[in-house]
Amino acid sequence: MKIINVKALAFPEIKVIRFARFCDQRGYFTEHFRQSDFDDHPEMTFMNGVKFVQCNESYSRAGTIRGLHFQWNPYMGKLVRTLDGRMVDMVLDIRKGSPTFKKIIAYDMPADHGLDYDEWIWIPEGFAHGNFFTSESQIEYFCSGEYSQGCEAGISPLASDIDWSACDSELKKVFDDLVAGHHLMTDKDKNGFKLAEWVNDGRSDNFIYEDLKKYGTN
Repeated sequence: MKIINVKALAFPEIKVIRFARFCDQRGYFTEHFRQSDFDDHPEMTFMNGVKFVQCNESYSRAGTIRGLHFQWNPYMGKLVRTLDGRMVDMVLDIRKGSPTFKKIIAYDMPADHGLDYDEWIWIPEGFAHGNFFTSESQIEYFCSGEYSQGCEAGISPLASDIDWSACDSELKKVFDDLVAGHHLMTDKDKNGFKLAEWVNDGRSDNFIYEDLKKYGTN
């Protein structure tokens, strides 16, 4: 795996990892994951101790909105990339006491098979994760915790008390236009918690900023 660069987004814990494709007249080849490169690359120290235990693939029709999901016992970090189509990833900080608590950001990750690179986005524990799709799309994501039914919840992406001030304004407009038009959501996601409701739920104490920093879960 040839890691080209690693950049932090508006939330410094959220990283985008760019890796090389080797292209010729036939197309390209890429090694999109190698554990030793994650372990040894000088810009990848934030992944130290992360072990992936589950890999998922998701297909979404155009207009789909998913999320915003999170889990505890065990916590689950996600390493996500777009295989085909266009995913816009959404990340909401739910760590109580965090300087970016209640803020959301978005990152545009369209698939382009003509580029000589591809990207992962890393969402560690302590953040609610979702995405929306403007075209028919497939994504893949590695998880650092196995799915644990009964220890997961979601905040509705439509919740009126999410703070969008840190989000790219153009991507926020794409999201708003999608919401205003034809879109596809499960009832579970649409009727998820508002932020205030989640904060007043005792289970939200699983996401205390200082505790997560202390135990190295983000």
